[in-house]
Amino acid sequence: MIDHFGITCSDLAASSRFYDAVLGELGFTRQMDVGEAIGYGTEGHPDFWISAWSGPEVNREMHLAFSATDAGSVRRFHEAAVRLGAESLHEPRLWPEYHPRYFGAFVRDPDGNNVEAVTHRGDAG
Repeated sequence: MIDHFGITCSDLAASSRFYDAVLGELGFTRQMDVGEAIGYGTEGHPDFWISAWSGPEVNREMHLAFSATDAGSVRRFHEAAVRLGAESLHEPRLWPEYHPRYFGAFVRDPDGNNVEAVTHRGDAG
């Protein structure tokens, strides 16, 4: 339903290191880099963009959930984020309050955004 989505980052270099690592664990890579903005996705289509923010006010937290193929990818996403110093908001687990096979993990990116990896296939893998 969404063609692409973007967020602004106060430190583009730190955010690009973070997203290179955690999105790589989900099978996504840099598809475009135009200097002040970087697009991630697959097969030449950047679905998620990060760009430099230079405004005087602090960015406000937002939530973004990335699709994962399986629970193993969710776990690797979480491990990569924590290894890079991200705050773990919720370790990988089933979230039956959403639905019985919702398996996700939540972290804070370098700008304080709530970033999730989720699969709808349960805890296998």
